[in-house]
Amino acid sequence: MSDVTILAIETSCDETAVSIVRNGYEVLSNVVNSQIESHKRFGGVVPEVASRHHVENITIVIEEAINEANLTWKEIDAVAVTEGPGLIGALLVGINAAKALALAHNKPLIPVHHIAGHVYANHIEERLTFPLLALVVSGGHTELVVMKDHMDFEIIGQTRDDAVGEAYDKVARTINLPYPGGPHVDRLAAIGEDNLKLPRPILEGYDFSFSGLKSAVINTLHNKNQKGESYKAEDVAASFQASVIDVLSEKTFDALAEYNIKQLLICGGVAANKGLRERMTQLCAEKNIKLMIPRFELCTDNAAMIGAAAYYQYIKSEFAGMNLNGRSNIELK
Repeated sequence: MSDVTILAIETSCDETAVSIVRNGYEVLSNVVNSQIESHKRFGGVVPEVASRHHVENITIVIEEAINEANLTWKEIDAVAVTEGPGLIGALLVGINAAKALALAHNKPLIPVHHIAGHVYANHIEERLTFPLLALVVSGGHTELVVMKDHMDFEIIGQTRDDAVGEAYDKVARTINLPYPGGPHVDRLAAIGEDNLKLPRPILEGYDFSFSGLKSAVINTLHNKNQKGESYKAEDVAASFQASVIDVLSEKTFDALAEYNIKQLLICGGVAANKGLRERMTQLCAEKNIKLMIPRFELCTDNAAMIGAAAYYQYIKSEFAGMNLNGRSNIELK
């Protein structure tokens, strides 16, 4: 097959992102307009504010991505866009822009699952080989996924309540850290002590639960405040992060052993967590498991990952029509 060049759009949450990717891994441009400063004062993403920012920025980011890649529309083979999951208003901005571009330039339209995109962020760094186990950790998702081939996803475990990134943000607010809280908790955890004796919530099978851990942090600090006992924010961060990493690593390596898989892939925004990266790197070295984690800028939401996943849908002619709609919840399969 000749080269396939895809313009990809990602607007599932609070980043307006457009990328042009060739053959599923060669990134010709990757433009991301972040809204963090706008949402910081609210302590989290406000969906209506996010949608308005996407409307304001989408055409600018598209033009910048095309200029950066130094391409014309004749050299672009398809348009890909995140179909879901995500904030429905935010998704619709990207989808409507993608449909307009596909219609105007007579290009096929490719609908991409947001989590498939996170998985394929690793493919940009190094080509995927199978079978593999993917640990998906982000603000909205915590999942263990077995892959036996491209775009073949079997979810063997997922969160029953809070996603791990969501728990990070809630704990961060408890100790007065700014949004987004995950990077701040990670930074403090590196200098704190695991001295709060927090629980390790281990469910049967491969499902996760972090709501109880979040509540344990809140209750522990409330009890200390009532008794007039002091605590350090860095010790809270270290104790919380130690519990999270223990749970994630135990579940992940149990799954690797049961499914006899020798390759682990970690993806999603929390894959940027230095504590998690260090622990997984150490354990994989000890157990002779090949580890893949994308560089930091490919962990958080971006459109290059959408373009990487879209390539394999293009090969299979998995295209959408002009009736494509956003889906806030959509199964990964």
